[in-house]
Amino acid sequence: MTAPVEEADRLRRWRLVLGGEAEDSCGGLSGEAQEMDQALSALYDEQGQGLSGERRGGRGGSAPRVARWLGDIRKYFPSSVVQVLQKDALERLNLRDMLLQPEMLQNVQPNVHLVASLMALSGVIPAGTKETARQVVRQVVEALMQRLDEPMRSAVTGALDRSQRNRRPRLAEIDWHRTIRANLRHWQPSHRTVIPETLHGFGRKARRPQREVVLCIDQSGSMANSVVYASIFGAVMASLPSVSTRLVVFDTAVVDMTEQLNDPVDLLFGVQLGGGTDINGAVAYCQSQIREPRNTIFVLISDLYEGGVEQQLLRRASELVDSGVQFVTLLALSDEGAPSYDHALAAKLAALGVPSFACTPDAFPGLMAAAIRRDDLNAWAAGQGIVTAAKTGSP
Repeated sequence: MTAPVEEADRLRRWRLVLGGEAEDSCGGLSGEAQEMDQALSALYDEQGQGLSGERRGGRGGSAPRVARWLGDIRKYFPSSVVQVLQKDALERLNLRDMLLQPEMLQNVQPNVHLVASLMALSGVIPAGTKETARQVVRQVVEALMQRLDEPMRSAVTGALDRSQRNRRPRLAEIDWHRTIRANLRHWQPSHRTVIPETLHGFGRKARRPQREVVLCIDQSGSMANSVVYASIFGAVMASLPSVSTRLVVFDTAVVDMTEQLNDPVDLLFGVQLGGGTDINGAVAYCQSQIREPRNTIFVLISDLYEGGVEQQLLRRASELVDSGVQFVTLLALSDEGAPSYDHALAAKLAALGVPSFACTPDAFPGLMAAAIRRDDLNAWAAGQGIVTAAKTGSP
């Protein structure tokens, strides 16, 4: 009895994959499987009415159809599949209405792709929808903060210079792990505790930030996911007193968003995705803001398709490296896989001592820790299995 059941299930799955044209060979569908097939056909069946409402004359019923479809896919498919379907709907059918109606946004599965779409449409979202859109973005931001906040804090604080120890630390400065290890011989069984003979403490806390971090982010449309993740990390670092964080976004104009780092949602809605790219102009602005080069980490997040003056960009990069700035280019800060980027410019930057590679959000805290320690970032990337841009001759 098991074999026929397994065969029927296999045919049902193939029928869902191949669509209505496979009904003769795979059989028909009923119940929940039929409803799943209808949801998939609305998106992928070229002969069907689709979600846009354009194939059967008129647009009047498109909005409720999309809202209902959003509810259906969440009912029948897991979250990871829902995100893929939403992304495909936006790309295949140009369903901007999906993001312009409150009832639709309430049914959407929040994810980074959706936040990027809302950022792109922030200037045209109707007033009645903006608050719902902000709620969707806040859900994603809070989920990302929950995932990325602690790794970022631990990596940064652990990497900062704590080598200066003292033997008379204040309570808040005691290094408990080191103190306990050094005094294990003073274990008192009757009291079930260690009575330390010598206290080991961290160095006195600096009264000013120990490192300056500048995040310079390309806001062209292809970098949308990177903008989201970089904004989250920027907000986390901005909350650390030991790090002074500046966040700058650019296309052909440069906008300093540092004042918005305390609220990542406001920051993301302030970003204008799209437009041209003037990397040289953005690097020039950031260079003018750097006060202590040898304590500064400059992270350029860009695919390096330069619309400005490349020779000037390379000259500025050389000046920054020579001044002692720890300069790294991230070709992407996302989970999207290998990015598209200007290989020639990346190689020229690498020849100047500016490593260029893509980085996932989960690896970014480790990258910042390595930069704070002034480790060789090419070696760090190699240790993570990350491929860096190959060097070419200096221009």
